[in-house]
Amino acid sequence: MDVSRRQFVGTGLVAAAAFFGLPKIASAEGLEEAINAFTGGADAASDGITLIAPEIAENGNTVPIEVEAPGAESIMILAAGNPSPDVCTINFGPAAGRHAASTRIRLAGEQDVIAIARMPDGSFKQARQNVRVTIGGCGG
Repeated sequence: MDVSRRQFVGTGLVAAAAFFGLPKIASAEGLEEAINAFTGGADAASDGITLIAPEIAENGNTVPIEVEAPGAESIMILAAGNPSPDVCTINFGPAAGRHAASTRIRLAGEQDVIAIARMPDGSFKQARQNVRVTIGGCGG
């Protein structure tokens, strides 16, 4: 079998990419690790936090997200299907007038956006919203 130089180089590039790894979609274990690192393994209630994200995002590069958890010390936002699931953590000081934030995030494709709030009493609140992306953001 004759292999052209172009085929040989192409095969080598594919093998190198497989060996060194391409950006991977977050695994369920990686997501759970990020959540457990923030919550210490505690369960989170579903009330007391509001997450607003579009059901369909036209562009995965700039997906608007709003989150509010009255009285929260901090809020962590995660994107379940991104290569790195933890997007950001917002900390609120004692002078915070409103425990809310809005931002734009990148999403690799259809996935859940998760917000977890740490309350002053040590409890956690969680909200989840599925977002379908029509144009990919993180390499999509």
